[in-house]
Amino acid sequence: MLITAGCTTVADESLLLDLLNSTPTTDGVRGDTLEDPGSARSWLRDHGGRGNLRELERLRATRDALQGVVRDRRSPRGLGPFVREIRYQPVATDDGLSWRLDVAADEELAVRALLAWDRLHQDAPGRLRPCSNDECTLFLLDRSKANTARWCSMAVCGNRMKARRHYQRRRESQG
Repeated sequence: MLITAGCTTVADESLLLDLLNSTPTTDGVRGDTLEDPGSARSWLRDHGGRGNLRELERLRATRDALQGVVRDRRSPRGLGPFVREIRYQPVATDDGLSWRLDVAADEELAVRALLAWDRLHQDAPGRLRPCSNDECTLFLLDRSKANTARWCSMAVCGNRMKARRHYQRRRESQG
């Protein structure tokens, strides 16, 4: 994969967010999009992966570690085992130097997600975060100018939280 050193793409950010959000909670039950082998294989291929078991295992472990880091339950130092094998190789082109990510094919999706997290962590701190709805297990990437987004979805979590607060205020004023 040829890239410019330190750069990730919007596709990598999308991969990262999709990966983090692959454990949604529905009706109080946490699911896992990558649990069923057939669905997982499709998910991997849809995101540019190969769809094999080794790739899936690496991606699940990376997801779990990244979710812990983004939720501030784990130090970024815990990502160390996932980045030990990452190498960049310089490539001379007609336009100058570019850098090729030198990683095993089964590791590429996980590495792209890690590099996207790192770039966001460095260049846009605090913009990748968990949804503010305590019952939700999804994450959001706040691209708003004011950096004030709180919910993964205004239509779902935002509406629920606002309705809950309204109901509680109403109850308190009547009581």
